[in-house]
Amino acid sequence: MSKRFMDENFLLSNETAVQLFHNHAKDMPIIDYHCHLSPKEIYENKTFNNITEAWLYGDHYKWRVMRANGIEEKYITGDADDYDKFLAWARTVPMIIGNPLYHWTHLELQRFFGVHDLLNEANAPKIWNEVNRQLQEQGFGARDLIVKSKVTTVCTTDDPADDLEYHKQIKALPDFNCNVVPGFRPDKALEINRATFKPWVAQLSAAAGTAIKDYNGFLEALESRVRYFHAAGGCVSDHALDAVMFEPSTLEEAAAIFAKGLNGENVSEKEEKQYKGFTLVFLGKLYSGLDWAMQFHIHALRNNNSVMYGRLGPDTGYDSINDGLIARPLAGLLDALDREHALPKTILYSLNPNDNHVIASLMGSFQGGGVAGKIQFGTAWWYNDNKDGMLEQMKTLANLGALSQFVGMLTDSRSFLSYTRHEYFRRILCDLVGSWVEDGEAPDDMELLGNMIENICYNNAKQYFNFSQPVLMTK
Repeated sequence: MSKRFMDENFLLSNETAVQLFHNHAKDMPIIDYHCHLSPKEIYENKTFNNITEAWLYGDHYKWRVMRANGIEEKYITGDADDYDKFLAWARTVPMIIGNPLYHWTHLELQRFFGVHDLLNEANAPKIWNEVNRQLQEQGFGARDLIVKSKVTTVCTTDDPADDLEYHKQIKALPDFNCNVVPGFRPDKALEINRATFKPWVAQLSAAAGTAIKDYNGFLEALESRVRYFHAAGGCVSDHALDAVMFEPSTLEEAAAIFAKGLNGENVSEKEEKQYKGFTLVFLGKLYSGLDWAMQFHIHALRNNNSVMYGRLGPDTGYDSINDGLIARPLAGLLDALDREHALPKTILYSLNPNDNHVIASLMGSFQGGGVAGKIQFGTAWWYNDNKDGMLEQMKTLANLGALSQFVGMLTDSRSFLSYTRHEYFRRILCDLVGSWVEDGEAPDDMELLGNMIENICYNNAKQYFNFSQPVLMTK
């Protein structure tokens, strides 16, 4: 007999998995150590006029499948009204069975709004009215949704030139029991061949309050911003390494390359590798000294459709998986830091699942220093953020490392409704471990396994990042 769709034991295929989820995973708090939420919207406790604004604005995951379903761009990113955009999404949802968006959509309807109907075009008006009615009530602002989701820490993604004003104002809120900290994202500092480089150096100069005339001044400005973020509670950096580049370099060589870039001169591929390598090692040493965690997001191929990039800009659903070689340059970069006794805690993600075993085996070469899981194989990311991708990431980590030390899930999202993805992950984790027990591959020891599940869901991240954790209030 078939199971009921998305019941209380959704994704749990055996009794051990059921016990692990309901007794150990379900009610654990959340540390969202990487996301793209707006600090301004958190501070203002942004409310939403309707479900389209909460669901579809800025969500390029949904935009991609709407395009695949033949929806005109007018109803995706265009000037159609919000109700018509919602109807277009409702027409799309029944067509994406098998896509995690089908599950996420219904999890969000169930958990936040108590709506258990399957969204389609026929019942869309009813769901539109019911969800919008609730959104106009108290308790559905951005901060309210964070609190309802039992989130203790939100780590945003922020440019080094950001003044972090909203982070400061959030800390002063008397009635918000969540730690919101900045994440240091210096991609523009590294992309020396892009048109954004010279203007961004000027922004950095203004933020640091110092004239940047040469590479030494540039590094000093970057260090001042790292320390500024640290003073604001930051303890995480993030780097988009679409291509992993590393070539050993001296300070003098990197300085000459920086001067070329600042003057708008062409920087060769070898020079770019040298410049990025030296700058990343410099930053990594700073992170290590401050006990930060460093994150590398590897192998995105961005803005593939030049026509739509020109029309809509970046982050609009036209990115894909890159397929370059990463083992040697990534090993070189980590080794350069390790030789300086300055390798920070590091989390490695790749958008290309072909890199799973490369990353999981490479990180084993740099563990140590008495830090549990110092080098992490990051959770399944972006196009891998689905049942199969999560299972493959966890199985690879279990085969080649210590799954019990995994820091678990993050949202990587711009939506305040995305916290149900942690439930999705936790169900898949519990089912994986439960299946090992059922097959006689893991001991039927609920204390041992329950602790393992609780650690992966929350405790490992709490210890790894050392965020200051508020005490969750109970009602």
